[in-house]
Amino acid sequence: MKKFYSFLMLVFAAIATVNAQVPKGIGTSDPEGKKVLDAVSAKFKTYKSVQAKFSLKVENASGKSVGSKTGTVYMKGSKYRISVTGQEIFSDGSNVWTYDKASNEVTITKLDASANSITPQKLFTNFYDKDFLYKLNGNVKVGAKTMKEVELTPVDKTKAFHKVLLYVDNNSINTTKIFEKTGNRYTYSTSSLTPNATIADAMFVFDAKAYPGVDVVDLR
Repeated sequence: MKKFYSFLMLVFAAIATVNAQVPKGIGTSDPEGKKVLDAVSAKFKTYKSVQAKFSLKVENASGKSVGSKTGTVYMKGSKYRISVTGQEIFSDGSNVWTYDKASNEVTITKLDASANSITPQKLFTNFYDKDFLYKLNGNVKVGAKTMKEVELTPVDKTKAFHKVLLYVDNNSINTTKIFEKTGNRYTYSTSSLTPNATIADAMFVFDAKAYPGVDVVDLR
């Protein structure tokens, strides 16, 4: 399960913002691509909370599936919670609790407040302005839907991935595909998204009483 958690964090890491400016001479981004991404960011920022169901599929360089998971993510302001089979991640905006069911262990860390921190919120907001060059590839068919495909190339060429494809439907990111230099591919898809859902703040805090015998590892 920890391996799948790493896959999920790779998705968020790949599209998280950093504080670096795009170096001069490295290339320019497509204004049409920016329009699509700006619309995604603007729409998400109108939501007070979000509940979304997602799937994560991992393929190797040969295109063979090496694993898949489904789960739910809850977001409210800077708070989030990710639930997948066997594992849950809670954050109240200051702390992060990572609970592993198999070991009945929870690890507590402080949330990194810097721009380099990885949070689900960054999947939907203006992650693209400083860390990527981007272009609109046009409309493509994804299942039964026609979506806009936006291609992102990382400015930092030392990153483990060389390309990210975003598929945008109705100003929302439906699917994200990450292509590693090793040939591995990660596909994160949102199957449903409920904006302004009623989510209690208690949802974002790990309650040890609900997990009898849990081993708490506090790294704060």
